[in-house]
Amino acid sequence: MASDDLWKLDATAQAELVRTRRITPRELVDGAIARFEKLNPTLNAVIHEHFERARREAGGTLPDGPLRGVPFLLKDLGGGYAKGDPLYWGTRFLRDADYRAPSTAYLVEKFRRAGLVVVGRTNVPELGAWATTEPESSGPCRNPWNPAHTSGGSSGGAAAAVASGMVPAAHASDGGGSIRNPASQCGLVGLKPTRGRISLGPAIGEFWQGMAIEFAVTRSVRDTAVLLDAVQGFMSGDPYAAIPPERPYVQEVGRAPGRLRIGILAERERVLVHPDCVEAARVAGRVLSGLGHEVDASHPPEIAAGEIDRAAVAVVAANQARDVERFGEILGRELGPDDMDSDNWAITELGREVSSSRYLNAIEHFARFQRQVAAWWADGHDLLVTPTITAPPPRLGELVPDPATPLDAWTRTGQLLGFTLPFNVTGQPAMSLPLHWNAAGLPIGVQLIAAFGREDVLIRVAAQLEEALPWRERWPGVHA
Repeated sequence: MASDDLWKLDATAQAELVRTRRITPRELVDGAIARFEKLNPTLNAVIHEHFERARREAGGTLPDGPLRGVPFLLKDLGGGYAKGDPLYWGTRFLRDADYRAPSTAYLVEKFRRAGLVVVGRTNVPELGAWATTEPESSGPCRNPWNPAHTSGGSSGGAAAAVASGMVPAAHASDGGGSIRNPASQCGLVGLKPTRGRISLGPAIGEFWQGMAIEFAVTRSVRDTAVLLDAVQGFMSGDPYAAIPPERPYVQEVGRAPGRLRIGILAERERVLVHPDCVEAARVAGRVLSGLGHEVDASHPPEIAAGEIDRAAVAVVAANQARDVERFGEILGRELGPDDMDSDNWAITELGREVSSSRYLNAIEHFARFQRQVAAWWADGHDLLVTPTITAPPPRLGELVPDPATPLDAWTRTGQLLGFTLPFNVTGQPAMSLPLHWNAAGLPIGVQLIAAFGREDVLIRVAAQLEEALPWRERWPGVHA
């Protein structure tokens, strides 16, 4: 393959070229850096460059992992921290202080043991709070399919970088849809694994009462499987762990899933779902039926009703208030409304008002909701199919907070994530697949949700759909 075409290869294929000595890790890294320099002025996906360090690592002795030499990006928020690297969380106050991570996450150590070479860190919304990546601290990240639109959030920089071909995969995290939403908006594979599948240690036990989990966005199902094998598993001191898989996840790619019972939920009560998104889910249902699965209109009624939203608001707001307090302790001063956008300050104040009784009530509501939803799978269904998000990629500016309309942007973000957030609460694995594009040429993701601990089922069916509705040869207008 010509060097100019390397960007079209997924991570597995790039690693195979290194393994067979048809290319060196340094050549892969140099190619990625050249693509950053070409594309990033338009997309603003990468905000911290580790180019020279990456070149040194690629030219040295890398771990002999399954993705040896493949260039990779870490998200500038949450569990992708690496000791000594900048970590700003999309905020002006950490940027201005040039805050550096005091330790390295187990997840980052596992990425490195897999042979990945970190070349930079990606753009994120302020405090990870938005379904768009447009922070005041580093400016908007643009969607490669149409730069007038958002790339999603909070893993918007990661998704834009992968979709445009800068790198074949990138770290992402998901507390209410932040892997699946940008995967949908940028035409990628985005898996939120089962709660407890990936350690958040050593600095974090759990985040957002177990709602948040770390992983990645990719262009292929097999890359998702290889990465999950590389980073999953219990680490000493973790508060809980998911049941280990029966076999490596990469062995599920191409394995026949059998005839599954699959429900379809294309619309939600009290939330307007765009016709493009409804159509995407229904088309996926027809394709799955054609593949021999039993598909019906069944779904957990609690998901359609959206009854968990209020409890989730209490948990998220209280956790954000604590994050802001913690950052103030790090900086040695109390943070105030001038330090963040108007809605993030309103959320912080809202979180400070959440009483211990209300917080515990929300946790109890989470537990009831999780058991109610799990009963649908226990009753005989294998998968639920929904639109990933409720609308095509919004235009830049549509979800930016406005002081004149307090919490309006946050409310609309919650509506956009109406199909993703419930499964952060239940902890189930959920995956967005790029199965549909609308008439404007914007990608529309379809979400598959499996029972707790059953990423194996998701990967088998996702591989079926990847073959039936191939997407890997579709590239956005802004690409390498």
